Amino acid sequence: METLLVRLKPYDPRRGFKLRRFTFAGIRFQPEQGWYRVEKSVGEYLRSVRATTSDEHSPPAFDVHTDTEAQALDDKEADKAKQVHRATDHLELVPARPVGTVTTPEPSAATPAKPHSGTDREPRRGKRA
Repeated sequence: METLLVRLKPYDPRRGFKLRRFTFAGIRFQPEQGWYRVEKSVGEYLRSVRATTSDEHSPPAFDVHTDTEAQALDDKEADKAKQVHRATDHLELVPARPVGTVTTPEPSAATPAKPHSGTDREPRRGKRA
């Protein structure tokens, strides 16, 4: 029997991944559980599932791969997670801006701000009896 490895992509509405869990054919898929080994027919169906069911242009909700593809993806993600600079690494100097550097425009002196007066408010309504 041929099988595929599938996993539900983690919830990230900014990237369009809006499913927190998904149930199909009696299998409850949760991102925290990682990979699931399923029959090829189930994997092919999950490949067509979108993060937003009514939008055919939304991203796929599942990663569906063979064993070797899934292993390569895991290795790639593990390497990416390890890319943290340590104190013992050779690090380039990140230059600071000189003192007094303004990164936002200063308000012009030609248009001074108006002082707030209470006269421009809407008239208040009296209490209802």
